[in-house]
Amino acid sequence: MIKHRGRLAALVASVVVFAGAVASAPVGQALPATDGLDAQFVATHNGPQQYPNVFIEWDVPITMSDGTVLKANVYHPAGADGQPIAEPTPTIVNMTPYTKLVSNIADSTLAVPGLSDLLMPVLQNLDFSAFGFSSLSDMMKALPGGAARTFGVDRNLIRGGYTQVVVDVRGTGFSQGVWQVFGEREQLDGVEVVDWAAEQRWSDGKIGMSGISYSGINQLQTAQRHPEALKAIFPIVPGSDLIRDVAAPGGALGIGFIPAWLLAVDGTKLLPDLVSILTGKFDWTWLADRVRDPFTFFNVLIAALTTPSVDQIPPEMASILDDESPLRTAWVGAPDQVQVPTFLYGGWHDIFTYSTPRIYNAVDVPAEQKKLIMGNVYHVTVSSGLGQAGAPAPLESLQRAWFDKWLKGIDNGIDRYEPVTLWQQGSEQWTTDVAFPRPGMQHRRLYLDGASSGTAPGSRHDGSLVTAPGAAQRVSVDPSLTTVCSRDAAQGTAGLIPLPDVCAKDARISEGAALTFTTAPVTQPTRISGSIAAHLNTVLDATDGYWTVTVNDVAPDGRSTVWSQGQLVASLRAVDDGKSTRSPNGDYTDPYPILTLDTRQPVVPGEPTTVDIGIRATDGVLLPGHRLRVDMFASNFPSGIPLRPLLNESGLRTQHLELDPARPSWINVPMDVDPGW
Repeated sequence: MIKHRGRLAALVASVVVFAGAVASAPVGQALPATDGLDAQFVATHNGPQQYPNVFIEWDVPITMSDGTVLKANVYHPAGADGQPIAEPTPTIVNMTPYTKLVSNIADSTLAVPGLSDLLMPVLQNLDFSAFGFSSLSDMMKALPGGAARTFGVDRNLIRGGYTQVVVDVRGTGFSQGVWQVFGEREQLDGVEVVDWAAEQRWSDGKIGMSGISYSGINQLQTAQRHPEALKAIFPIVPGSDLIRDVAAPGGALGIGFIPAWLLAVDGTKLLPDLVSILTGKFDWTWLADRVRDPFTFFNVLIAALTTPSVDQIPPEMASILDDESPLRTAWVGAPDQVQVPTFLYGGWHDIFTYSTPRIYNAVDVPAEQKKLIMGNVYHVTVSSGLGQAGAPAPLESLQRAWFDKWLKGIDNGIDRYEPVTLWQQGSEQWTTDVAFPRPGMQHRRLYLDGASSGTAPGSRHDGSLVTAPGAAQRVSVDPSLTTVCSRDAAQGTAGLIPLPDVCAKDARISEGAALTFTTAPVTQPTRISGSIAAHLNTVLDATDGYWTVTVNDVAPDGRSTVWSQGQLVASLRAVDDGKSTRSPNGDYTDPYPILTLDTRQPVVPGEPTTVDIGIRATDGVLLPGHRLRVDMFASNFPSGIPLRPLLNESGLRTQHLELDPARPSWINVPMDVDPGW
């Protein structure tokens, strides 16, 4: 039967593949090249392993405490005879909503003899930058950077003496139940699966968790509940505050990602277990559950796009706008409750950039037990560039080292790995430091001034960023679809659409729809590290509006490169001071929007209204001759759009900034030196 299942999986893999075919000290400490840790980790992962084969148990049932049966594929180390070894091993759990069938297809493809050795170098060296599509190159480099094997199954990890368990999340794949989308019951499943794995005869009782995105989030949700057997986690591009991360950042629906993501999960969860049908063992409870809830959350998405007014918001949509609803409380993690060794990988342009550095700082373990890597990636280009010269090792090698240390007790040096490893924007190199934000940062006000900087002639208004308020002036901006050609569009769509470099790496086209404010050039390397806040004195012609802010590095040749962004629906401007941070002078450094109907404050048309917008934490260096720029937009399509009732209230009317020295607008920027502007 096992052989039968293996052949069928290989056949399915073939069908799917066929279908798919139709630096100086002020800049930052460069990544050390002499300690050899990364090379050591790669050699351990890629070298000869303890066991020659992998044995797979298919669709193993795991019964939860409420009677729901989850299905898992269990991958065992196997001897030369192909049979699983007798010795118990540490166990790695991956809980996925994308079906373990997809994980198995990826594994079966990479397991074809010689294919991986042939494919990975080709993908690593593909370069479309000459054609203006380096984002396409980055997508190709994600697989050799470690995304392929950390997404689901890593056979070298298994042959190295680990059992790997890939579980379909409740209501997805072949598992029974209704998909909860990170709900309370689903979070309990994580604990129960860890407990189950620890009790199996093939497990030595020490459990780690792995996986990307959704599977990274549920690692954190499981760890914060403290199952005794869980000893280490390796979350890749995880989130923790899911409303502010991706569902409704700034109160705007994440239209660029959410619909496609829901369609992917809801679509794949309807794929039946063909083997069970052929063998007469079909799970009729699975079918009943799918009939009961075929398209999870699509009713909420439709309501968000079609409800005409606030007083007509249906209950399922209102629960997302209520911070005390079970849904909202389940979507706000508690990373400060995580007390196991945690290795985090994120990206400066990922959909979860808001959360990842926050998680690192919140995890409650000693420094040697937590690490952070932040790359120059979008969500789907995760791990791109890893393993290349001057970069950290691929994710699968780092993950193996992490588990070897904390599950097997091997002194391999991963605990001595630098606390944070950051792709430093501006210098365009990997750097390390002892913390994020980097030590020595001081937040400074930079005021928005109407006087021309002379650097953005194509923008809606070319203003300046200065150290003192300027003359009174009103500047205005209209919503526009020009933002389709922007880094925001790439980030908000998770990098699924490989935009040309002229859009993703240069903001000058999108700045045609922006108010721009630009500093004088810096005369020395000026590091920026941490969260940024925008304090705006706005005027609207309607009861609502939508502001998006980007922070850019402007090169001497005029190229404007987005480093980070933030956004906010004007009526949802109420801030939770208890969860916000401020600099010593009282200015917000990271305002935390409440984003609820109860705290909604419709704008009075024509009256000045203060709006505080948090801009996702970032890290970069302005090199001599470069300038800092802030772009202000009245829209952000396709990354986000206000919920339909709030969009209707805005009327897509013109939005204004009131540049008034008596009520100035500014940004609060963390810098390591006084740039002398």
